[in-house]
Amino acid sequence: QVTLVESGGGLVQTGGSLRLSCAASRNLNVMGWYRRAPGKQRELVATITIGGSTNYVDSVKGRFTVSRDNTKRTVYLQMNSLNSEDTAVYYCYVRGSIAYWGQGTQVTVSA
Repeated sequence: QVTLVESGGGLVQTGGSLRLSCAASRNLNVMGWYRRAPGKQRELVATITIGGSTNYVDSVKGRFTVSRDNTKRTVYLQMNSLNSEDTAVYYCYVRGSIAYWGQGTQVTVSA
């Protein structure tokens, strides 16, 4: 079992920035973030492997940056140039042999 503690969501204006953090009880190969916008399916936002390889959904490329600190077992998501399409609940995601999701943190982007 893996415990995930997320932080950093909130309300921001269009064009603003937020940084999400997720601390895990142990390091797993893949860490990252999913999100679920109102009325939409959950989608992968970004992942990073323990070796530092990253993957992003096209809609956030150039605006979001995923990173991790393996010594702190923490993954981050720096979100810049936010727009209304980014409004969603963001879920921390880690995966070794199986996957775990956090409780979710709300990100709301206002006009």
